[in-house]
Amino acid sequence: MLFVDPAGDDSGPGTQERPFATLERARAAAEAGTVVSLRAGVHRLTEPLRLSAADSGVVYQAHGYGTAEHESVVISGGRPVTGWRRDDDGVHRAEVPGLATRQLYVSGRRAARAAITLDHRLTRTETGYVTDDPAPASWQGEVEFVYRGAYPWSEARCPVARISGDDRSATVTMAQPAFGWASRLYHSIISWDGPGAGESNGADAPTSAENSPAFLTEGSFALAGGVLHYLPLPGEDLGEVVAPVLETLLHAVDVHDVSFLGITFADATWLRPSAPEGFLHYHGNGYYDGGLLQTVTFAEGQGQVTVPGDPATMPGNVIFESASRVTLEDCRFTRMGGVALEFRGEGADNVVRDSVVDDVSGGGVVIGSGALRHRIENTHVHHIGRDYHGSPAILLSGTRDTVLSHNQVNDVPHAGIVVYEGRGAQVLDNLVHDTMQVLADGGGIYVSGSQGLSRDTGALIRGNVVRDTITPYNFGLYTDYGAAWVTVEGNVVHRADAPVVLNVSPPLEHVTFAGNFWDADPGQAPEGVTLSGNTTLPQQAFDDDPGVAAIVAGAGIRPTPSTARGR
Repeated sequence: MLFVDPAGDDSGPGTQERPFATLERARAAAEAGTVVSLRAGVHRLTEPLRLSAADSGVVYQAHGYGTAEHESVVISGGRPVTGWRRDDDGVHRAEVPGLATRQLYVSGRRAARAAITLDHRLTRTETGYVTDDPAPASWQGEVEFVYRGAYPWSEARCPVARISGDDRSATVTMAQPAFGWASRLYHSIISWDGPGAGESNGADAPTSAENSPAFLTEGSFALAGGVLHYLPLPGEDLGEVVAPVLETLLHAVDVHDVSFLGITFADATWLRPSAPEGFLHYHGNGYYDGGLLQTVTFAEGQGQVTVPGDPATMPGNVIFESASRVTLEDCRFTRMGGVALEFRGEGADNVVRDSVVDDVSGGGVVIGSGALRHRIENTHVHHIGRDYHGSPAILLSGTRDTVLSHNQVNDVPHAGIVVYEGRGAQVLDNLVHDTMQVLADGGGIYVSGSQGLSRDTGALIRGNVVRDTITPYNFGLYTDYGAAWVTVEGNVVHRADAPVVLNVSPPLEHVTFAGNFWDADPGQAPEGVTLSGNTTLPQQAFDDDPGVAAIVAGAGIRPTPSTARGR
């Protein structure tokens, strides 16, 4: 066994009496079969921890894991910020030359990025905006415009290049290529009568602006010109302020039979949205990064939207690539700036269990194309998408035989669990609530594309409780965009805009809804959809129905020693 202690010494032997100081030193010394025991404290990384096939067969665990002496261990990519001075305006400032971050944590609390609502009269031009309001000319710093609802399910971010003006007007010049891309991407035409009809462009109307000291309110920060500006909450102590600086905490490639037990991963950022390319979100964790744009027509030709031909995806702060038989148990992923945890490449049999993913700027957990027989079980994913509101809590894309069971997902700005095209996904006995809190056109559980070649190889959505799906135009359990070979049985879906949807474009094929309980009649089944033995109950009857009670009792996290500790 090897030992690592933040107060240790890398020149020592790595024993309990003389532990190493860094994870990198322990990695270099470990061999297959080694247990690396991490002592209590914050293990700060100055560069990502990288594992390769040669690092396989090693267990990294908190000291005392599995016992009452389990120590609290944090692997952090953050940098403490000190040297604050309070100016006469009450703002605290710290010189941070070279610091690049998009998040700040004060005593463990996520500080808001300083922002204002854009209710100015902005007119879009080829290079940005003009306004007869002179106020923008006074905004200093690296300002960023946010476009909430660029599409109803999308939220974009574009940096401002410069602002000029006088006492009568202001001209906002946007960064390129982000602004030009956004003007081409967020273009739609709706030809039916009613709300939203006509031609529109999501770049016409930015909804808010961020990251100027002029926008500071209590508890918020701005980073401008190498200076952090922070306006504390009343009575707040600035003794512990951390700025995430690493974009990757751990990147493991081609490893196998590796375990991380009882460890917290924390304090990472993701800087791409600050680049001239911005962050042009499309759907899920996907965004436009240049290249081909396509026009998608729907609703029998009455609507069309522009979409990326080959979207890029938000990266993980903890990444396992082409890895197999990795176990993450009783771990926490918190204060992350991108996707908290990502499995990419052709790995197999990786497991996340009894863990927590929370306070994440982007997505919670992503399992990507090529993954085989991965499992996420008994894990709580909540308060994700804090900065990037289109991000789902759990996303499967191109996986085979993935199982999501007995998890809890809540407090999510868009969809909770997303299953894109793949084969054999099983979404079983999960509790999903308080999703769709910010954006529209999504669901607590969202499934799209072909899910197999037959009922036996298709997706199974069973035993889940989906409730409190909040913003308008959502579906508690949403089968969308040509979903095929999906069985939806024995679920409870209520308190959504609508429990399910049956008519979508492209149409559903080989989709069965059987034995579900919901609080609104979904209507007649079109060709390709089978309804069997479903029960529509009034809302007030849900608590008393024995069929509902049995499903509710079996859904969500099951008690374990780690969940009893509040992990």
